[in-house]
Amino acid sequence: MPKVLFLTTSHRYDDDRIFYHQAKALRDEGYTVKICSLYADYRGFLDGIDIESYSALEESIESKIKIFRDVCQSFKPDGIICSEPLAVIASRKFVKDHKISCIYDITEWYPAMSMLEVYPFPVKIIQAVKFFLIQLYAGFLSTHFIFGETTKKFPLGYLFGFKKQMVLPYYPDEMYIRESIKKLEPGTLTLCYTGMISKDKGIDNFFKAADRVRKKEPRLRLKILIVGSTRQESDEMYFASLLKKYAFDEIEIKKPTSFEKFTEAFSGADICFDLREINFENDHSLPIKLFYFMGAGKPVIYSHLKGIRKHMRSLSFGSLVDPQNAEQIAEIIIKYVKNPELYDAHAFNARKEFKEKYNWEVIRDSFANFVKRAIEKL
Repeated sequence: MPKVLFLTTSHRYDDDRIFYHQAKALRDEGYTVKICSLYADYRGFLDGIDIESYSALEESIESKIKIFRDVCQSFKPDGIICSEPLAVIASRKFVKDHKISCIYDITEWYPAMSMLEVYPFPVKIIQAVKFFLIQLYAGFLSTHFIFGETTKKFPLGYLFGFKKQMVLPYYPDEMYIRESIKKLEPGTLTLCYTGMISKDKGIDNFFKAADRVRKKEPRLRLKILIVGSTRQESDEMYFASLLKKYAFDEIEIKKPTSFEKFTEAFSGADICFDLREINFENDHSLPIKLFYFMGAGKPVIYSHLKGIRKHMRSLSFGSLVDPQNAEQIAEIIIKYVKNPELYDAHAFNARKEFKEKYNWEVIRDSFANFVKRAIEKL
């Protein structure tokens, strides 16, 4: 059977999309699969998948390219799937010399805002143009595209519309989901925030809404569950100031857990939130966690992102809101408390839609067939 190589600079070798879904799907089809990541050191086999990973994030671009080129030469893949422009560029010579496919799997905006925040103005503008041109070059070199969501097809999906492409959402495999549909306990409610703790991701909006609920319903026992961590020192200081400002009586903070145990970590939650700020990058994103919340059977309250509206139109298991409108969000939360039947319906709908439309089995074969055709036609 053919050999497929995954190359990634910024994702871990055991990334949920790359390792747990794509690589395992190809392994099950009989492919020989290898993952090379520059995020952390690891050599060996995991679940039948060859891992050659290096802790090289701080290395020079030349060193990173050399690692990828050496892996290509030693593994000799029949097809390569790249997650970032540098991986595409590094594999260029091998792809050309051996006339194989290079699939660019685009799941992040490039350049992302986080890539530019370290630069002062006007250098930020220059760097943005530079990164954008690199992205175009990677698109030119690629033979095929996979887009994590429709909104990320711009610009490569349109500029290179003649290249074969598919949209592959972030639906999880049900084997990694723990169903935890709850019945509301009278007089008690647990609100949950997961992921990166920062202003951009909406931790302040979440706290404001929760604070508004306790002021409107002082007899309600309100519990806060946070599963995540800060990324930078500035985020840590910001989070500490919010904890002091709001001083919730019952708050539990859990560190990020392993991928397999993610849904278990928030199983005690009644409602799950993502109230990220609405900027261009966030607005055009389809948050991965949404499908994990669905699979667990949790009603959700999310920022009204274009990425969600375009993919799902409306939600039968929650609400899309203005993330800064704490009053509106509080009213939605209180409506659940006063109408448990509505909560039950949304929890049921979340699980039902996940099982019918938004799980990995629904799209697994289309991914495997896309890779198969890409390898066979080159």
